[in-house]
Amino acid sequence: MERIAALPRPELLQVADAVARDKGIDRDEVLEAMEQAIQKAGRSKYGHEHDIRAHIDRKTGEIQLARYIEVVEEEVENEATQVPLARALKKNPGAKAGDFLVDPLPPIDFGRIAAQTAKQVIVQKVRDAERQRQFNEYKDRVGEISNGLVKRVEFGNVIVDLGRAEALLRRDELIPRETFRTGDRVRAYIADVRQEPRGPQIFLSRTSPIFMSKLFAQEVPEIYDGIIEIKAVARDPGSRAKIAVISHDSSIDPVGACVGMRGSRVQAVVAELQGEKIDIIPWSGEYATFVVNALAPAEVSKVVLDDETHTMEVVVPDDQLSLAIGRRGQNVRLASQLTGWSIDIMTEAEESERRNEEFRSRSKLFIDALDVDDVIAHLLVTEGFTTVEEVAYVPLEDLSGIEGFDEDVAAELQQRARTFLAEQDERYDAMRKDLGVSDEMAALEGLSPAMLVKLGHREIKTLDDLGDLASDELIDIVGKDEMNEDQANAVIMAARAHWFDGE
Repeated sequence: MERIAALPRPELLQVADAVARDKGIDRDEVLEAMEQAIQKAGRSKYGHEHDIRAHIDRKTGEIQLARYIEVVEEEVENEATQVPLARALKKNPGAKAGDFLVDPLPPIDFGRIAAQTAKQVIVQKVRDAERQRQFNEYKDRVGEISNGLVKRVEFGNVIVDLGRAEALLRRDELIPRETFRTGDRVRAYIADVRQEPRGPQIFLSRTSPIFMSKLFAQEVPEIYDGIIEIKAVARDPGSRAKIAVISHDSSIDPVGACVGMRGSRVQAVVAELQGEKIDIIPWSGEYATFVVNALAPAEVSKVVLDDETHTMEVVVPDDQLSLAIGRRGQNVRLASQLTGWSIDIMTEAEESERRNEEFRSRSKLFIDALDVDDVIAHLLVTEGFTTVEEVAYVPLEDLSGIEGFDEDVAAELQQRARTFLAEQDERYDAMRKDLGVSDEMAALEGLSPAMLVKLGHREIKTLDDLGDLASDELIDIVGKDEMNEDQANAVIMAARAHWFDGE
């Protein structure tokens, strides 16, 4: 390689063929790299300002070196690479603007430095071509499981030889406490393939939930065939995992198929994942049923859903609390990841105490606000009334329909509730004025007098102050129960409206 020009020309092609075979890249790419190396050497000899081009004949291996000069109409920007049309016509009567005049140059006898430079160019170009080949080969394999050998370990990161490329298995993508030594066989999930300045990088993972799904697809033919579908996976890598499955064939039990005869299928996955315990759970479209299944092996007595906040209160027998929560909260955390719901767990005793406390506090609210005895207050709470606003503005028949109430009692309760709210708003309005909250803010739709007082206490007193808030800040001040994100955005945009009056 040191004396490229001294090689017999057919031998140049043999070298290109050998490099192409060895690196698994196209022969033309190797020859193009050689041409660029010869061009670089030619420019070093004849001057870098010239447009020197080399061409290797693909059949004979003969090197042709030439200087190219572009024909331009009149104005010459670079005399080394351009010639005006008038002068070009003297050399070539058929020349026109945009053509090139080609001056053949004698072959170069490579010196030691020129040969070394050419070699570096060829090596770099071949390496770039090899990297591009790796990227093209692996970019469409993201999501597959790949097997390889550990090439080396650097600072806990594992470099894996996949045969045709190298991949990186980062320390945080390894299952905790597992170690690899050079030469070990490793199986991992191709998580990403990216073009980076130092070339394409293939990133592997053994902690990804998708890795577990792919392992089950390899072990369970029904998953591979699409008869059983994996709907969700949640993992605490190396410790425990939950996987939700559903069967599209009523005659096949999805859990049994994944477990296998005497647990053979699931044990194969467990062995690959360093003993990670796996709970296989039947998936259900009913959220409550799905959460109950996901909290297995704990038993559940009662579930209360809140669709707005996407949270679920789960009540368990007192002796099942530790099992439902799991060691360091692992069981409930995995169940929450698997289902996508935020799960609060409480015992039956805690739930009973909380219900009693809510009953007492709501009854007291009605006794104080409506000036009624505890019998009427208890009736209202039992019927599901939680606020004075509900009593004031529900249809009259909803109140008169309560056992023991008639229309007169219902009308009186509504009148008392509305009077209480009006007096309360007057008190809040006075407090709002004392705090210095502007009348313009008070005129905005969506802000109650109580909310205005809360804002005043936080030094939000003008439309500009309110307009500077983000929606989550406003919700945090007035309370999540009082306002949702859409309402908060509408209030903030209304406060900002005067900013655009001049437009």
